Amino acid sequence: MKKMNTAPISGTQELLPATQATFNTFKSNIETSFKTHGFLNIETPILERTEVIFAKAGGDTEKQIYRVFKTSENPDDSDQALRFDHTVPLARYIVEHENDLNFPFKVFQSGENFRGERAQKGRFREFYQCDIDVIGRNELSLFYDADVISTLLDTYQNLGLSTPIVVRISNRKILKGLLEGLNLQEKAKDIYGIIDHAEKVSAEKTNDALTEIGLTEDEKTKILDFINLSGDKNSVISELKALNISNQTFTTGIEELESVIDILIANNQADFIKADMRIVRGLDYYTGTVFEFIMPEHLEVGSIGGGGRYDNLTTYFTEHKFPGVGGSIGLNRFFSVLIEKNLISTTTSSVDYAIIPLSDNELTFSMQVAKDLRSQGNSVTIILENKKFGDKMKYASKIAKNAIVIGESEVASGTYEVKQFK
Repeated sequence: MKKMNTAPISGTQELLPATQATFNTFKSNIETSFKTHGFLNIETPILERTEVIFAKAGGDTEKQIYRVFKTSENPDDSDQALRFDHTVPLARYIVEHENDLNFPFKVFQSGENFRGERAQKGRFREFYQCDIDVIGRNELSLFYDADVISTLLDTYQNLGLSTPIVVRISNRKILKGLLEGLNLQEKAKDIYGIIDHAEKVSAEKTNDALTEIGLTEDEKTKILDFINLSGDKNSVISELKALNISNQTFTTGIEELESVIDILIANNQADFIKADMRIVRGLDYYTGTVFEFIMPEHLEVGSIGGGGRYDNLTTYFTEHKFPGVGGSIGLNRFFSVLIEKNLISTTTSSVDYAIIPLSDNELTFSMQVAKDLRSQGNSVTIILENKKFGDKMKYASKIAKNAIVIGESEVASGTYEVKQFK
């Protein structure tokens, strides 16, 4: 009987060895894909100064940050926080090391982040994110917006999933220019939030939400028409232009969207792309291209990754300009969905060989066999329990792919046989 509650804290993920092995392989395959696309790996600290984390947190995110309070007489231990994503720490990293980096700086991070949000299915408080970013000095070509999206598309497709992946792309400047053209700038934050949640609620609730913030019927119609623009590049671009919005920001956004999609089409990825004006992304540091990845055959899952262009993130830390674009895969959530829906093959946690010495007299030779097998890249364990031989073999069959029994004759001959379990 348990003396206390030993269940993991709500919002954390704890896996059995076989599932953990699958998770590790999955994470490794993502990292390998990032490397093959020319992204360099860094690790920023999990702990940051609170002023750094809060520099661009804002809104609901600020309420979710885990703060670390003073734990000793050392004043440096006070006023710290756990990172809630990789992007803000990356901005600090760029400013700190700018003289040692080559720009454009293509970088990936794969590590844990922490958010104190309400734990629910598929939402974690402690979670891995696999991020890629490209940072420029003073300027950054739109090509890199497409490069990040293309890399993530390839990454998803290289994971061996049994379901297709599609990316939905928009540009923040289009909506910003639309609201400027309609003189709705003062209500922009509310409208962004309504559009961001439009797919999660009924059309009636979206309409009611727009009414509540004081939009006229004509304004609501234009916003709702905008929200429903989704499809191939040519049709969406044509319908956007047909809105007849006389605003340079709006026009620039359309041009950028068209350019990014054209690059992806040239890379033979047209079948996996959709222009979609419902994509605005929740975080307010995005300034241009925004995108989200979905599984069309499992729309109930929602977004499985996303990102966008951010031109002003480092302005909180420096006067120098470092525009960037990045994308992220929320690994724990994505992995849990794939396991639940049987969309990924489960690997095994078994070690390659279990060596069973029949007595202590065979231990020295058993250790030499283990050393030789390990030098060949195999995982090996030696079973030393004081149990019956049958019990040792039963245990070995549960943890290993193969067993090697070492007795007097094996030591004398210097040879052994391998019994295959699976």
